[in-house]
Amino acid sequence: MPVPPPPLALPRMSRRWFSHPGAWNDKAEKITVHFLLKDGSKKTVEAPIGTSVLEVAHHYDIDIEGACEASLACSTCHVILEEEYFDKLEEATEREEDLLDMAPGLAETSRLGCQVICAPELDGMTVKLPSVTRNFYVDGHVPKPH
Repeated sequence: MPVPPPPLALPRMSRRWFSHPGAWNDKAEKITVHFLLKDGSKKTVEAPIGTSVLEVAHHYDIDIEGACEASLACSTCHVILEEEYFDKLEEATEREEDLLDMAPGLAETSRLGCQVICAPELDGMTVKLPSVTRNFYVDGHVPKPH
């Protein structure tokens, strides 16, 4: 009987996509996140510690695409943060900065939602969705999260 190969180690850029399976249970520690939507409305949600802003948005059916499924290969999860919260994050990697350069509506406090991880010091942050994103699909198809 053949021995299965060892599991592949995930590179830093994709390790953040999936939270711990228990992250969405009722007992998980959560923070409050406010999303300013493209239509100008506001949606306030509870986000488990350790989940990405992209994952939180998908959980609550907030319109952030994430076409590359957080593999750090696109800019469709571009978000704009308030400076107070932007300054609390680790600096963006060179790869993230390169991808942000392709995002329409770039601001000084822009980040990729897949790289913003919910932590206690981000409680109460507001995440603004830019009015447009660059979608690599030419037919208008928007992939659904898995």
